Amino acid sequence: MPAAYPINVCWSDEDEAWVADIPDLDYCSAVGDTPHEAVSEVEAAIEAWLEAARSSGRPTPSPSVRAVHA
Repeated sequence: MPAAYPINVCWSDEDEAWVADIPDLDYCSAVGDTPHEAVSEVEAAIEAWLEAARSSGRPTPSPSVRAVHA
């Protein structure tokens, strides 16, 4: 993965699966039976999202900066 995009992972009752979402990339998400599987799937989705953006000439956003709370 060329950039470290923040990943949100949560359980979805509706999907009955774990969902991994990339807030910096519109509509980039994936599901899995475990949190690890959802993250693995969304990592592949990030690559596909970025490649599609590059191929169509759309800008690719930089990863957002997250504040660390002590």
